[in-house]
Amino acid sequence: MENEFIRNFCIVAHIDHGKSTLADRILEMTGMVEKRDMQEQILDSMDLERERGITIKAKAVRIIYKADDGNDYTLNLIDTPGHVDFSYEVSRSLASCEGAILLVDASQGVEAQTIANANLAIQHELKIIPVINKIDLANAQIERTSSQLIKLLTLGVQPSLARQIWVPTREAVLHPTIVSQVGGMHDDVIFASAKNGQGTKEILESIVRKIPPPKGSSKNPLACLIFDSSFSPYEGVIVYVRVMEGKVRKGEKIKLMSTGKTYEVIKVGVFEPRKMIETNILSSGEVGYIIANIKDIRDTQIGDTVTHPDRPAVKPLPGYKKVKPMVFASIYPVSCGDFEMLKGSMEKLSLNDASFTYTVEDSPAFGPGLRCGFLGLLHMDIVKERLEREYNLELILTMPSVIYRVITHNGPVEIDNPAKMPQPGSIVKIEEPYIKVMIISPIKYVSNVMDLVLKRKRGIFKNMKYMDETQVYLDYEMPLGEMILDFYDQLKSISSGYASLDYEVLDYRLGDLVKVDVLVAGDRVDALSFIVHRDNADHRGRELAKQLKELIPRHMFEVAIQTAIGGKIIARETIPALRKFVTGKCYGGDITRKRKLWEKQKEGKKRMKMIGRVEIPQEAFLSILKI
Repeated sequence: MENEFIRNFCIVAHIDHGKSTLADRILEMTGMVEKRDMQEQILDSMDLERERGITIKAKAVRIIYKADDGNDYTLNLIDTPGHVDFSYEVSRSLASCEGAILLVDASQGVEAQTIANANLAIQHELKIIPVINKIDLANAQIERTSSQLIKLLTLGVQPSLARQIWVPTREAVLHPTIVSQVGGMHDDVIFASAKNGQGTKEILESIVRKIPPPKGSSKNPLACLIFDSSFSPYEGVIVYVRVMEGKVRKGEKIKLMSTGKTYEVIKVGVFEPRKMIETNILSSGEVGYIIANIKDIRDTQIGDTVTHPDRPAVKPLPGYKKVKPMVFASIYPVSCGDFEMLKGSMEKLSLNDASFTYTVEDSPAFGPGLRCGFLGLLHMDIVKERLEREYNLELILTMPSVIYRVITHNGPVEIDNPAKMPQPGSIVKIEEPYIKVMIISPIKYVSNVMDLVLKRKRGIFKNMKYMDETQVYLDYEMPLGEMILDFYDQLKSISSGYASLDYEVLDYRLGDLVKVDVLVAGDRVDALSFIVHRDNADHRGRELAKQLKELIPRHMFEVAIQTAIGGKIIARETIPALRKFVTGKCYGGDITRKRKLWEKQKEGKKRMKMIGRVEIPQEAFLSILKI
């Protein structure tokens, strides 16, 4: 296939602005899915995606479109997630494309992830097609949305952005009533409704006319970029690739440049909705998959280059920026015998989601487990739930933490697990990671947002810009450790769901931090320990002790729950012992008989307290997130 008839593009937007719905309309209009087979979010194949109404994994699909110029074009669409935790999926998708549709909800306007995704597209030098979606809504504010694009994209982000994405002046915007009737394209901005299909034709024509065809030639040595992969028990690793140069055929030998290993290609093909279609060849500019009987999961790496062993590429493709986890937690199987199954399942899952890391660790309380790094709390929750659903595992998840830099007398060490904190006497200082937080909020909620960030989350105010008469853009710096607890939920709560946020890691800064240990029946539970600012330690310790008292079931002996900083106890709660009615069979008679039974019971409780073990349910660990 000639490159001039290929277009590779993705759809990027803030969460819930209509990316997956627009993908549905494109597939429907081009006839790639029959109407009888059509359903909402057809590219979201995971049950979790349908239940939560969000896209978790980027999806690739090939579309054949007959344009108005009479030619048939192959459009390779990649639908991307919108949540900030899955921004790594977006960056990988952008690296495989030449263009991007930037989607903005006409009723919500520009939001935090809109700006972040636009910046990513600019960094990848993509041609951007701006689309204002949901113009059919009664509360659509197209003029306000266009004005926000002008102010924020031309003034608030990067001057170069204004040259690559055109937005109309206030006077140039069509009146909302006219737009809702026409649903067409005004100059370079497309007004659309992904729900009813308005503007979809104009979007397809704009993709064909404005997004450049892929560079590269089929005559050059093979160079394929691995942008994703999955595992099949029958065919091994399935590698998802974008062919940058050359071509690959069934039966040929291929070489993975990172490992130097060679394999014989068993199948090549392309993606269609809900299925993979086998072809004989993948040429330069195309997106598809390669199956080459790769059995070892560790041989394939996201961002690696696939080439021919006899005529290799001169150098590997740039690949992707290595992902840096921000949130760490330990995962243990409820049954120690399931550890090998957990480890194998994690290896397979990491093929399909390369944005988390894991290492083996051992806990005195739970036995062998994995210490994992995630991009955020939602990402952590998704990985745990996928392990439980797809691999039928029962898991315990410990309290999340971030990486702290501890300066000791022997030099600096990085701590991602509070249990590994050095002894207080050897610590000179502790530094914590800071992030830049960008929040877009309605003006009437600004005081609530400031109270949350400045007073409760130790934030530092940096900047504020009024986007229009209704919304404001706020810029803060705050500790990452404050973000991972419940910041997102609290922000949505105080703004009635209207505020949006994006963040990026800045640097490490000195903090007055302490490690709080949790003791249950005198035994330290490392999985429940946490690092917190000294001013908040007493409050957090008391709240955690109260939570654990409610969640840990009563035993046949009294259980003491304590929180401590070093050797100093800062809070204590006591779970009373269960009492068996040992005198129930005594009907009258001498009181000494009852006393004898009570003394015997008392001695038994003392003995049990010495040898008894306290069971801590999974809810106890999850409760920490709610404090």
